[in-house]
Amino acid sequence: MKLWLDDLRPVPYGYEGARSVNEAKQLILEAEHNGIEIEALDLDHDLGDYADQGGDVIRLLDWLAERETFYPVEIHTANPVGRANMERILARYWGEQYW
Repeated sequence: MKLWLDDLRPVPYGYEGARSVNEAKQLILEAEHNGIEIEALDLDHDLGDYADQGGDVIRLLDWLAERETFYPVEIHTANPVGRANMERILARYWGEQYW
């Protein structure tokens, strides 16, 4: 499974889409439960109206790091500060290959 987390951009072909952190967590948990490989997480930072459903994407990265589930991550946010914050978390917990 490839997961696309974004509140505005359309979900690319071949991806499962989520608009909130809570929705993304649910898709990840379902994939894990069903033995489905998680190939990539492609993440926006700001989730607009959906931020009240689990926070911004930093919360998702924190959750993944706490669980030690270091799936491959791509970042597609247009927010430079958000991108820098995400890259810091990825460098710290995932290693430099994911940012």
